[in-house]
Amino acid sequence: MSNRNNQQNKQAARERLRAERERQAKKDRTRRQLFVGGAVVAVLAIAGGIGYAVTNMDSSDDANQKWRAAAGKKSFAKPANATGSQGTTVVIGDKKAKNTLHVYEDMRCPVCAQFEKFTGPTVLKDIKDGTYKAQFTMGTFLDDNKQMPGAGSKNALSALGAALNVSPQAFLDYKEALYAPKNHPQETDDAFANDQKLIDVAQQVKELKGNTAFEKAVKNGTYDRWALAMSKSFNDTKDVNATPTFKLNGKKLQVGENPPMTPDQFTPLVKQGLKK
Repeated sequence: MSNRNNQQNKQAARERLRAERERQAKKDRTRRQLFVGGAVVAVLAIAGGIGYAVTNMDSSDDANQKWRAAAGKKSFAKPANATGSQGTTVVIGDKKAKNTLHVYEDMRCPVCAQFEKFTGPTVLKDIKDGTYKAQFTMGTFLDDNKQMPGAGSKNALSALGAALNVSPQAFLDYKEALYAPKNHPQETDDAFANDQKLIDVAQQVKELKGNTAFEKAVKNGTYDRWALAMSKSFNDTKDVNATPTFKLNGKKLQVGENPPMTPDQFTPLVKQGLKK
């Protein structure tokens, strides 16, 4: 009996070890895929294939230029729940929080969408728990990339302004919905340039579903000029040249030269950077 129990115990131990190795291997594969994806993005950006790095090249794309021209003719409107002379300071969370996480993203950025998928819930929980308040500076440089220009980044940012005008929570929930895998287009697809696409996604957000004021603001481009002002604020940030970028209390969070993509990468860096 004791011998058989020993055999069974050994077998059980081997099974536990095998399961643990498989779990760790799966975890490692996920990390490799994220970093390989980031490396490919960087190479393509250098080659001019996919513009994840900020460029100052003017785009000849008609949609991009028409969007900018139309926005320039509209009155400037600053969303509620934004501060600063042009409303480009968007801070969400407990105002008394000692720490500030500064998030830099572009709504067309697929790597941002990956981060939001894996680590977005962690950021939202940290904001709710008061670990830090979050400041958001959104760029639109992907629209200006000559290889795949468009107006989706600016149009989605304008819609985010309309959501922010509803409430800070609507802003967070809408941004999460836009980045969700079922909603976020491929970087070559300028789907967010379509107002109806943005309104359709908004139906997944409690405060925006059936919200006629929000839908009117999206269709009328009420916050188009605000989106351009926010984009300029992003471009004027000299030490941010890619998205996503994260700064905790002014210091970049990085894994080597890459942003932290998973909670296992992100959370330890946050803990290290928190003010006591």
